[in-house]
Amino acid sequence: MSASNPRHDPVTPQALLDAYAVLLDSAAHMHELANAEEWASLIEQRTHYVMLVDKLRQLDAAVTLDERMQQRKAELLEAILEHDVEIRRQLVARRDELGKLIGVSQSQRRLHRAYAPQQGNSEAFYALGEADTKRST
Repeated sequence: MSASNPRHDPVTPQALLDAYAVLLDSAAHMHELANAEEWASLIEQRTHYVMLVDKLRQLDAAVTLDERMQQRKAELLEAILEHDVEIRRQLVARRDELGKLIGVSQSQRRLHRAYAPQQGNSEAFYALGEADTKRST
């Protein structure tokens, strides 16, 4: 048996700040993925990010920070939120782009449904016309 159990060891203030720094790195990475329009990778990274946030929530409840460390935590949170705002802006732009593409696709589908039966009739019309022409010659 080991002498210490990490689940019951008290969390140090520095460990909490380190966890916020890891969250900042994750947010920065997600921002890079959004900039590169790597949406599938962004979604995968978001899952990891949410797990980090949950872990941080637990750590945060267990630690009291002095004034200097509270200031550092605030700086890290501000940087995390700046990345989050940019990621959300890019996701909204992507959503709007996809919405336009879906709208165009739906319009094309409606046009096809509206005119496809007529195309079938016009082909039959031309086929009848060709048969008539062959008979008259």
